[in-house]
Amino acid sequence: MAHTLEDLVNMQQTADAAHARVLELGKAYGPPSQDGGWTEEQTETYNTAWKKWRAQAQEVQAAVTTYAKDEGKPRYEVEADVRKKTRHPAPEPAAA
Repeated sequence: MAHTLEDLVNMQQTADAAHARVLELGKAYGPPSQDGGWTEEQTETYNTAWKKWRAQAQEVQAAVTTYAKDEGKPRYEVEADVRKKTRHPAPEPAAA
């Protein structure tokens, strides 16, 4: 499937949100090696979130590679553009 730069930005935002969820769970649960460890439910929830994040991140990376190849651009430039637009989106125009 051909992607636009905007598609790549949206994919990256989704992967970033999934990563934030993994970090949130890790902070909420504490280290798995703590006394008492994690419950089975916590472990399953964390592992599910982690797998979702990794799958989404892999999809973004593959799409960036394909887009760069299709556009004849260096991959690192496309990835930098995606990250810049993801982390520093252009402001929306004010309504008149």
